[in-house]
Amino acid sequence: MASDMIINHQEKAHALLKADADKILKLIKVQMDNLTMPQCPLYEEVLDTQMFGLSREIDFAVRLGLIEESDGKVILDQLEQELSILHEASLKK
Repeated sequence: MASDMIINHQEKAHALLKADADKILKLIKVQMDNLTMPQCPLYEEVLDTQMFGLSREIDFAVRLGLIEESDGKVILDQLEQELSILHEASLKK
């Protein structure tokens, strides 16, 4: 029973962190499509702030033992890769 609860918390933590990463991606997509160009300091500030916040959430979940450090790194790496693709696409417009 206790191990099931731990696994459930781990799955929830991973799902919440992935959802937060997806929110950042959506925010940046909207910003790039409608508001500013990637060279804008505001864009850089929003991206840096959001990425820092997500990295702190991941660090907290790792310290609680809810996710493995490698899983957190995968979430950040995937988000950075997707953001890089978005950035390159916006420069081609």
